[in-house]
Amino acid sequence: MRPRASVRPEYNGSPVVKAIVHVKGPSDAGPGERQEMLEMSRRLLAQAGVQPSGVVRIDVPSRGAEEPGEGGLLRPAVEPIVPALQSGSLFGDRQGIEVLDAHALQAAEGDIIVDLLEAADPDAVTVVFLTAGALPARLAKAIRSLGEVIEVKKFRERDAVDWLNNEIRDRKLKVGPDAVAALVQRFGSDVAALSQALDQLDPGQMVSRPDVLARFHNRPDEPMWHYADAVAAGDVAEALRRLADFLVHGHPLQLMGFLESDLRRRAFAATAPNLETLAEWLDAQPTSYPVQKAWRRRGNTSDSELQRALSALSRADRLLKTAPEDMHRVTMERLTVALCLWYGGKGRRAS
Repeated sequence: MRPRASVRPEYNGSPVVKAIVHVKGPSDAGPGERQEMLEMSRRLLAQAGVQPSGVVRIDVPSRGAEEPGEGGLLRPAVEPIVPALQSGSLFGDRQGIEVLDAHALQAAEGDIIVDLLEAADPDAVTVVFLTAGALPARLAKAIRSLGEVIEVKKFRERDAVDWLNNEIRDRKLKVGPDAVAALVQRFGSDVAALSQALDQLDPGQMVSRPDVLARFHNRPDEPMWHYADAVAAGDVAEALRRLADFLVHGHPLQLMGFLESDLRRRAFAATAPNLETLAEWLDAQPTSYPVQKAWRRRGNTSDSELQRALSALSRADRLLKTAPEDMHRVTMERLTVALCLWYGGKGRRAS
């Protein structure tokens, strides 16, 4: 493939789509950024002329979560990218490939994909890589050379206000400015949760701030903090109840992202010499609540327990991305019980 790279701060609706695109999200991407990245990928593939039925989706497992397959280089979840890039669509249509969590590709996998991209037909295949972290170096360099990089900036609450006003206008809802502010107060920048909230509003009724506050009670991150507090206390029964509450409207992968960030803070706290160093490592202020919380809990979990938690999170991440949806709940329940044991220490309480 020969198209040159360009870097844009955000997708601008141009009908010209390169054959290789890297949708680059922030390293701390939340639900709002992840939804924007997915929507951008769908738009890019549609503009390239790819039919929804012609998209091969690759869910990259976290690094170390799977062993390579029979070939010895690619993990099973990544292997479908080879025939997709080599042969394109069986029906002569443009083939689309969507690589989610591409930052989790291993270096050897990145090298193989580079060779495949260089040999692929740009008139037959469009590939979109979605990341919330760094790609393997050689792959990142190849995409800059052969394709295009589109950056998704951190979605702030002021961005959520603009998004919300556009959605309200498009849906022909009657929501006053005070009610818009209340929706952002409740849901922050989580556009997925905001969209679900708008789904529940009556188009024919004027919505006020009191209406919003009475109907919607929690910001979407609050249930995850309640869950994490129960796990940290070793309270199995409470943690499982909080998990069940979250799964009513939330997706397990959202909770996995939260747990991975929590483990990262715990691991840094275990080795940081002081609070200021921990805050620097986490790129946050020492007064930040998550930083102070991690620092206070730094002696609650041993190094071996942190290692077990990392392995368990990797296995759960793999199962959530590869196993049938019926397995998701039991996977999260088993993970929850294990984390209560490792994080809760002597404070663990059985259900």
